[in-house]
Amino acid sequence: IWGFGGKIRSNPEGKVVPEMAQSKKLIVICGPTATGKTKLGVALAKALDGEVVSADSMQVYRGMPIGTAQPTAEERDGVPHHMMAMADPSENYSVARYVEEATACVEDIFARGKQPILVGGTGLYIDALCKGQTFSDFQPDSGLRAKLQAQAAQGGLPRLWADLERIDPEAAARLHPNDEKRILRALEVWYTTGKTISQHNRETQAVPPRYEALTITLTYADRQALYARIDQRVDEMMAHGLVKEIQALLAAGIPKDGTAMQAIGYKELVPAVASGDADAIQQAAEEVKLRSRQYAKRQLSWFRRNPKAHWIEVDRQGNISSIIRDSTDFLHENGVG
Repeated sequence: IWGFGGKIRSNPEGKVVPEMAQSKKLIVICGPTATGKTKLGVALAKALDGEVVSADSMQVYRGMPIGTAQPTAEERDGVPHHMMAMADPSENYSVARYVEEATACVEDIFARGKQPILVGGTGLYIDALCKGQTFSDFQPDSGLRAKLQAQAAQGGLPRLWADLERIDPEAAARLHPNDEKRILRALEVWYTTGKTISQHNRETQAVPPRYEALTITLTYADRQALYARIDQRVDEMMAHGLVKEIQALLAAGIPKDGTAMQAIGYKELVPAVASGDADAIQQAAEEVKLRSRQYAKRQLSWFRRNPKAHWIEVDRQGNISSIIRDSTDFLHENGVG
């Protein structure tokens, strides 16, 4: 049960969630990396007496401000920011934990009479928070996960996929037989809860969203301009000390295969930094640019699924003032500001 005021409602599983939150309008600023989401979020927060809640799966970690592009104090410009640098990089932070902690932030901002503004590029986190997914019926069993991973590593993935096809043919039909991560998760949900992941997803989708999301999606009309901006950002990260940041994380004993170190920028650079080879570091930086561009394409595909989003092509607007006007017009039309 969420400990917030207002009427309550039950979802198909009998869980209680707040009714009043359905009418709360949550501003969402999303889009691919390097499109100016932080600057717009700060500007709207100042205009609407708001506070920013980060929706970035890697900015939650401490000690990684450069590679995760956490806004500096100057960039925040006095606007409170939440859900940043609050988890140890040795932790395996999850979407379930994010939803629980970010929802508490959003509700607190509303309770203080201010406007929460969700800013970030992690579509899964944004959707889960807005929908109000609690994930409380599924608690991962590390022992079971390790057992399934061991079976897959020993060449047993085809059999595991066959098990999933027998247990949950609907999920198996959606997944490629080599998609180890999702096959194992689907089996883990079944063995832990006795419920297929397909059933879990249907029940989750049947619950009305917790917030009314007013979504502004930033992009570039010219895809090559976006890619050039991404490349520039990687160069800036390198110039600002990304290699030293990674060296400090490794010196602190952060595992190379941990969740935090799988972020783009770290996964590619860690082996090169550990080797101390300058040429390898430069090659890895170029790989970071490629992976970041590929990630931007995936982000765009994710955000295009939202038919209600208001898209802004930042390169056609010309300047931040025009983008702010476009955004505030959209928000006014939807009852905010």
